[in-house]
Amino acid sequence: MAGHANILVVASLTATSQDLLAALRERAARGPIAVYLLMPAQSPGFSGREALQPQLDAALASWREAGLDADGEVGDVDPITAVHEVWDQGRFDEAIVSTLPGSSSRWLEFDFPHRVARITGVSVTHVVAMDLRPEPAHGPLPPREHAALGPLSVLSWGGRAQR
Repeated sequence: MAGHANILVVASLTATSQDLLAALRERAARGPIAVYLLMPAQSPGFSGREALQPQLDAALASWREAGLDADGEVGDVDPITAVHEVWDQGRFDEAIVSTLPGSSSRWLEFDFPHRVARITGVSVTHVVAMDLRPEPAHGPLPPREHAALGPLSVLSWGGRAQR
């Protein structure tokens, strides 16, 4: 397709995010695009790549249903290596990196969006998939136990003193 932008999208857990899909639609509204989804594998080796294939297929199907020209592949387990493996200066015009929000994102811990910009030399858009925020790990608080001493029960942890 002449006159369109080729966009590398790097996403894993967030590939099916409605926030990412909205960002892709917004980008497509500015001009025709072809997107290539790179999903770093969850575990090493061929079996790690093969295990993620159904998730890649589901994300691509969703994007195509939304009217996007989309293709993709499962890459290396290391997202930096995965980007190096597919990056071609003549193939892509820009990149989008999609992550989970804040501290729940492993990729943000090592500044992945900025590293992709340094590797590729193209404009990188960072999309935060707020619709996929993980539930708090602790869950609901347990019911409060009623100790015999009430608030002083904290002081009873040491056992009996021996005299």
